Amino acid sequence: MTEEEMRKRLEILKIEHRDLDAAIDALTLPGAGDQLQIARLKKRKLKLKDQIAVIEDFLIPDIIA
Repeated sequence: MTEEEMRKRLEILKIEHRDLDAAIDALTLPGAGDQLQIARLKKRKLKLKDQIAVIEDFLIPDIIA
């Protein structure tokens, strides 16, 4: 995977992460909550966060000063 492809993938993951955040917020409103669905969305959001971190670590390496 080239650096450009990784940057595009990173942007897609960030968008999906934001969308999940909005969906979770909507489901946590009073009377709209399906706890199982919320738990699944939160788990998916955590996986996305991990994938984002891996790509960012690759694209932005640690610089030892």
